[in-house]
Amino acid sequence: MAELDEKKAPAAKEEKAKKPAKDKVSFGEKIGHFFRSYKSELKKIVWSPWRQVRKNSLVVFAVVIACAALICVLDIVFTRAIFWLGAAI
Repeated sequence: MAELDEKKAPAAKEEKAKKPAKDKVSFGEKIGHFFRSYKSELKKIVWSPWRQVRKNSLVVFAVVIACAALICVLDIVFTRAIFWLGAAI
């Protein structure tokens, strides 16, 4: 059994060595391929209608304003609490 494994091992190495080398692609061809792929991917994009974009933008703006107001209120409350604790001690 061990003899069979030894005989297969050199054959496997020879098969790996016989693989043809890959053709090298020039830099210009790589750039051309990149831009062709880029153009085809841009065609796949589905753009949202302007109404939906405007609505989503207003929602994001409102949430940002609400979060900023909450952080402002918490900052004022915690600042006054720290000064009150400092005066109490």
